[in-house]
Parts: sequence; structure tokens; C-alpha cells
Amino acid sequence: MIDLIKILSQIPDPEIPVINIVELGIVREAKMVSESEAEIIITPTYSACPAMYNIEEDIIKLFKEMGITAKVITVISPPWTTDWITDEAREKLQVYGITPPEKGADEDHLNKPKPCARCGSENTKQISRFGSTLCKASYQCNDCLEPFDYFKCH
Repeated sequence: MIDLIKILSQIPDPEIPVINIVELGIVREAKMVSESEAEIIITPTYSACPAMYNIEEDIIKLFKEMGITAKVITVISPPWTTDWITDEAREKLQVYGITPPEKGADEDHLNKPKPCARCGSENTKQISRFGSTLCKASYQCNDCLEPFDYFKCH
């Protein structure tokens, strides 16, 4: 039996290459519909996420190399949430310099202090509601003065 999730775990997120698309929680379902065809359902972190096209192409290419036709379906409901990020991915993000949100964070989370991804201080300030990608906000630590991204939840 083919382990589709293991295969999909080989695909890094194009914008955050230290985590893969399974760890990020955008792979919702993966199943074989025939001996040579897989169906993969993905959900974008944002409905306008520009990386989704690249992710779809990466999935199709990887499966094609294995002799499998991949049909990728993008669904936006239910909307992606940072609660779908695995604990392992949260640790990887932190090491990479991106502060992940706590599980269960609500929309008001952006108004609360964020721990610095570098030194852990909560003496931080938001620089911009949008960071290097739409799914992140830019912050700066007032103690170590380092900038860092914070993964926003939805």
C-alpha cells in the first residue's frame, strides 16, 4: 500500500522550506482512487496564497515521477487554521525564526504580546500586520532588537 502522506511530506512549503505541506496542515486528505491515480485535497493558509499554485505543481510532479497521476483539489471550507500546524512544525518554525501561535489562538491574538523568536522576550511590538507572506505579521523585539515573523491564525 502506498503511504500518500509520507510522499506528500517530501514537499516543502515554498515560502517556509523548513516545514512540509503536511506539517503545515494544508493537506486535508489524500487517497488512491485507482491503481495509478491519487486525489489530494489541500486548503490554503490564505484564500489568496500565491504558493498554492507551486504546491499543486510540486504534488503533481512528485507523483508523476512515481508513475501516479495526481488530481489536486483546493478547498477553502473549512478555512485553514494554525491549529492544523503540527507540534513538530511549530518547533521547526521557532528555530527558523518564526514565532508560531499557540493552539486555540483567536482573532484577537494579534493585539497580545508575542514572544521573540530569537530571545523569548515578550517585550515586543508589531511592525506590520503583514510580514514576508500574507500568513505572517512582522514584529520586533524591544530587548534584543531583532525583527521576527509571527504566524497569524484565522
